[in-house]
Amino acid sequence: MIENQPINVRCPICRKEFDWHSRPESRPFCSERCRLIDLGDWLEEKHRIPDNTPASPFLPPEEDY
Repeated sequence: MIENQPINVRCPICRKEFDWHSRPESRPFCSERCRLIDLGDWLEEKHRIPDNTPASPFLPPEEDY
């Protein structure tokens, strides 16, 4: 593959097609706007990474008397 050869990808937010090399500061999104929309979704907990580890019971700290 030739360096900087056009590579068209779709933005995961708006699905608009764009050249991967055209906006390196906002990749994998087409724009800063889409990047911020995704960040907001993470902050509002619309996206989650599953955690399959078993929950451990909460134990209060032991008091030293």
